[in-house]
Amino acid sequence: MLLKLEKETHAQMHTLEAIMASLIMVAIIVYTVQATSLTPLTSSTANAHIEAQLQTMGQDMLNALSYSAYGHDSDLKTDILNWDGKQYVWNGTAYSTIKSPIYELQSSSLARTLEFIAVRRGIAHNVYFSWVDEEGVTASRRYIYNGDPSNNAVVISKRVQLSNGDIGNVTDFETRTGIPDADNSTDFYNIVNVKMALWRM
Repeated sequence: MLLKLEKETHAQMHTLEAIMASLIMVAIIVYTVQATSLTPLTSSTANAHIEAQLQTMGQDMLNALSYSAYGHDSDLKTDILNWDGKQYVWNGTAYSTIKSPIYELQSSSLARTLEFIAVRRGIAHNVYFSWVDEEGVTASRRYIYNGDPSNNAVVISKRVQLSNGDIGNVTDFETRTGIPDADNSTDFYNIVNVKMALWRM
């Protein structure tokens, strides 16, 4: 009888030890999960937050530049119409061509906006103009290029419609920019998709 009581006591002690060990393990797991929960300082959350900020910033820039008062072209359309077909890069003080650094991008509202907002905040950026030709093939050329975007880059776009009346000399414009007249039978010329890539350096 005494031996039986000792065995039961040992069994209860082992059960109690197992329960205590389980409680300790659960407490450690709960503490670990709370200590490593996602906060605004966590890498993935911070990246998502920065990407959302860049997306909003880029969209606001393109929306502001595409606004036009009645009877006037938007700044974005004016930049496309004045484009000489060259690619520009930020050289530390201005946007200039690669082959002729002395030749700087003049009277570009998009360039001024990027310089004021993106450059001052250390945000790298590329701008592309793309369009569809008469055969339905999409073509794209760089307007401002500052290197290959990172994996966290965001891309924002805005479409701008051009008409023959906007352009004036159609042959000269196509020669300069490569943007063709998509429909020779109407006043419609083409739609240019302005794509902007933004990323943190």
